Formats: sequence, structure tokens, C-alpha cells
Amino acid sequence: MTLPSLFLSHGAPTLPLTDTPARTFLQNVGATLERPKAILVISAHWETEVPTVNAVERNETIHDFRGFPRALYDLRYPAPGSPQLAARIAEQLQASGFACNIDRKRGLDHGAWVPLLLMYPQADIPVLQLSVQTHLGPEHHLRIGRALASLRQEGVLIIGSGSFTHDLSEFRGHEANDAAPAWVNGFADWFDAALSKGDMPALVDYRRIAPYATKNHPTEEHLLPLYAALGAGGATAAATRLHASSTYSVLRMDVYAFQPKSELAQAKVA
Repeated sequence: MTLPSLFLSHGAPTLPLTDTPARTFLQNVGATLERPKAILVISAHWETEVPTVNAVERNETIHDFRGFPRALYDLRYPAPGSPQLAARIAEQLQASGFACNIDRKRGLDHGAWVPLLLMYPQADIPVLQLSVQTHLGPEHHLRIGRALASLRQEGVLIIGSGSFTHDLSEFRGHEANDAAPAWVNGFADWFDAALSKGDMPALVDYRRIAPYATKNHPTEEHLLPLYAALGAGGATAAATRLHASSTYSVLRMDVYAFQPKSELAQAKVA
């Protein structure tokens, strides 16, 4: 079983409690995929100096936010971990020239458990997290993903969890389903076109050439998981946009799948 890698936008922590197109999509997308043997989430909400993978028997639910409704803090996602797979991930990264640490205590932050609660609500699939290194940029995360691409052939679902746009300075005052402004959609449209063309030089250099790039991403941590997912799709990965919407006007909630065109062709034949 070979799975695509995914980039998904996890939105505000309240996504499971809010009626939006993005929530509905995530509630349904898990059923469209073969059941993973394990899930590896590269989350925007775990930043470290060097790549780090968590290795626990059972994941605690990290409520890494403040000021939200009580019902949100009552949610739990006690998915099992997999110390054995964590060790293999560390070994694969090290074999590709990366340092990699193992964290034997950390559970799942909301970049992981919020979307997984919607996709796989039974919390019965082993889940691991891998951190991002915001200071090292897109190319580093592409290479991280490529180093782990072979895991897809073993039934591991690799998910980059971030946000297609993420300017929280513009967040307040909007309702959940308010339409996105031109500066949000302009960036998202440029990025979708670059992904569709497979224009890697432009994607890596997006911060300089994409419209409204630094406005939509004042810092990069919420876009870097996309590069890890893109890399995990393989050197010839094709991008398929599975979903596009926005929440609170400024958060584009787009979801992409990445896999080589040869795998797409095989899937269509099957």
C-alpha cells in the first residue's frame, strides 16, 4: 500500500467545533484513503533547532492555546505512538545527513490532533510528530520530506499540517465563514499555480516573488510543513488540490495531496 503525502491547513483550534467547509472536508477525507498503518505529522506548532521526532507509547493531548471555549479543552486525542517507527525515522534522517533527536515525552499539539480528530476520530492509528526548523526555510524541509518518502510505500500517511495563509494580525473581527480578501486569494492562487506546474525554483523562492507573501506569512512556520509534504511525495511529485476554502477571512484552508504521476496513473487503472 502506497499512500500520498498530504498538506492540510488545520485552522483555528476551534475547527472541530465550528461548522465550516474545511471541517466537513476533513471529516470525510479519511474515508477516501486506504487506512494508514501509522501517521507522521510535521506540525507548524513544534519548532526545534534540529529535526525531532516524538517516541511515546500513548500520546497526550497538548492544548497549546489560551482563551478558547471550555469545550475545546475537554477534547482529547489519545492515539498510540510508535517508538519503533520513531527510531526508524531518526535513522532515515541521519542516513540522509540530518541530525535528528528523539523526544520521549511530547504528545500531540493542536496542529496534529485537531485535524486527526476529524479525519480519524477513533484515535486508533499510531501517530508520531516531527518538528520544523523555521530558521532553515523551504529547501531544508523539501529535503526532509524526500528523506522520508519511502515510508509512504509502507502505509505511513505523511501529513504536513500548517496553514495555506496565516496572518493572525488580521484575524479578529471576522466570522468563521467570511470571504477571503484579494490579498489572501492572490497569494493562494499564485501558490496553487506554482504547485500545479511543479515550479520548484519559484516555490522555494516564494517569499521574494509570490504576491503578498510576507503579508500572508509574517513568519514561515505554517507554510514549511507544505514543503515537507511535497518532498515526501517524491522527486517527481504531482500536486492535487483536494480542497480550497477560507475561515475567518484570512486563513485559507487548502489541502493538497502529493505523489508521483506514475502512482496517480496506477490508481486510476485500479
